[in-house]
Amino acid sequence: MKGVVYRDTHTAAWHHLSVLQPHVRDHVAVLGLVVVVDESEGYAYLKSRPEDPDLPPVPRLVPRRSLSFHVSLLLALLRRKLAEADASGSDPRLVLSRRQIIDMLTVFMPSGADDARLVDQIDAHLTKVIELGFLRRTKDKEPSFEVRRIVKAFVDAQWLADFDARLSEYAAELSPDAEGAA
Repeated sequence: MKGVVYRDTHTAAWHHLSVLQPHVRDHVAVLGLVVVVDESEGYAYLKSRPEDPDLPPVPRLVPRRSLSFHVSLLLALLRRKLAEADASGSDPRLVLSRRQIIDMLTVFMPSGADDARLVDQIDAHLTKVIELGFLRRTKDKEPSFEVRRIVKAFVDAQWLADFDARLSEYAAELSPDAEGAA
C-alpha cells in the first residue's frame, strides 16, 4: 500500500492487483483511498479520495509533499522529455544520462555559480526525485536514470498550469521593474 506498483518490477503484486482489482478497490475505499491503475503505462498507486460533502471526512493517509522549485522544475522537464520520447515513437523507456539531466537544469540555474557547487545542487535534486520514485538508476557504467512513467500521472496539465502560474509570480518578483516599483 505504499508507493507505486510497476508491472515490470513488481510482477507478483501486479498480477494479484490485476486479478483482485475490484476487491482491492472496495478494501481501500473504506480507508478513503482510490486505486489508480494505468494498464497501458504499467503502474498503479493509491491516492486520497476526493472530498465529498455527502461523506464524512477521512484523515489523509497519503502524505502530500511540498516540492522545492528546482525539484518541480526537474519534474516538468522530465515530463516534457517523456512526451517528446512518446511522440517520436522510439523505445518505450526513456533513459537519460546524468550529464543530460545536468545540462537540462543548468539552463535554469543562476549564472556565475561555481560549477562544482552547481553540480552538487543538481545531484541533490536528482536524489530527491529518485526518492519520490520518478527516476530509477540504471545499471549502466555511466550514471544514467530511467524516467518512470508515473511522472505522467503526477505532472498533468493542471500541475503544469499551476507551475507556470508560480513561475510567472517568481519572474514578476525578480524583474527589475518590480524592484523599482517597491
